[in-house]
Amino acid sequence: MILELKVPSPGESITEVQIARWLKKDGDYVQKDEEVCEIDSDKATLTINSEQAGQIKLLAKDGDTVKVGSVVAKVDTDAKAPAVVEKPAAATNGKAKEEKPVAEKAAAAAPAKAAPQQTTYASGTPSPAAKKIMAENNIPAVNGTGKGGRVTKSDVVNAMAKGFTVENTSSFQGTRDDDRQKMSALRKKLSQRLVAVKNQTAMLTTFNEVDMSAILALREKYGKKFEEKYGFRLGFMSFFTKAVTEALAAFPAVNAMIDGEEIIYHNYADVGVAVSAPKGLVVPVLRNAEMMSLAQIEGTIKELAIKARDNKLSLEEMSGGTFTITNGGVFGSLMSTPIINPPQSAILGMHNVVERPVAFHGKVEIHPMMYIALSYDHRIIDGRESVSFLVKVKQGIEDPTRLLFGTKDPNEVLLGL
Repeated sequence: MILELKVPSPGESITEVQIARWLKKDGDYVQKDEEVCEIDSDKATLTINSEQAGQIKLLAKDGDTVKVGSVVAKVDTDAKAPAVVEKPAAATNGKAKEEKPVAEKAAAAAPAKAAPQQTTYASGTPSPAAKKIMAENNIPAVNGTGKGGRVTKSDVVNAMAKGFTVENTSSFQGTRDDDRQKMSALRKKLSQRLVAVKNQTAMLTTFNEVDMSAILALREKYGKKFEEKYGFRLGFMSFFTKAVTEALAAFPAVNAMIDGEEIIYHNYADVGVAVSAPKGLVVPVLRNAEMMSLAQIEGTIKELAIKARDNKLSLEEMSGGTFTITNGGVFGSLMSTPIINPPQSAILGMHNVVERPVAFHGKVEIHPMMYIALSYDHRIIDGRESVSFLVKVKQGIEDPTRLLFGTKDPNEVLLGL
């Protein structure tokens, strides 16, 4: 029986996808429910699984653009699985035992080679911390020892400790060659959306700065205890997400979106968090972030980040969202103007924490400071609302106790003001 493997539909509006890569070769024997192919749409990466065991015949190549529902491979379910070659048992009779050839003896004495690690999109991709160090020190490539070949911070540090020569710190070899590559479906869709945002919205950006001393002190005091209890570290993103949800409640227009000639106000905060993935930036969504604790936010972000790294995010996990947070600080960005994620009306940009002199109570002191930026659609959000929104976020970060009282001063709550 010949089984046809067809391209599944990633979504209603998607009519074609791109073959990212085949996980099996033509003629390989595949098992039931085994992943045989990865496909890229303009929204996510999906896999095609074999419904039955058999020998596979590929009908498309890596990089091909195919229609949804088209047949990309066939599986011959009547084909027999390749026999497993077993080593003959050693003879117990001394007379039957023969001397092994010299080559076989040498092979037996040699240490067994480790099984080759399966190549994934994470292979060779640096983590945000590793990427920052590599960029600062002009390091083009480092061998990764993390999960799936991921380059970790320790990999970069160890490589730097061994030293680099001029030959392996420059990616240019003095040639005049060009490398032309086909744009992925995800990148094409992203480029279209970004241009549309610039052309179809009245986008402005307002800035403020935040003193991170209180957050850093809180992490220093309770970070180890937090990690022991929950199994993951306490980061900045949970505090900013919490501060954002409180500010969104105070300024609903920032959490709204335009639909034709109507404005949709949301009574919930589905916060999208931009995460760096091997194929580019993706934005998984925290549903009802206003109801989450700091630990729940950190745990959910970690789970989604792992899925993004392994290209396992579903369309549902990336769909929707009423507001987005992006953190360019992990790559060393000091200041930027983030682009709105349509159809949302605003996006918050976090940046690098830098110690610098600031005026504090009439004195010049060194404080860890971060610039924050809010890009917003001026058609729905006024300047007063955008600036006040950033001030609310700033207050929640500089005094985390405000996050328990809706960004209000705890003393005012105590006094009933």
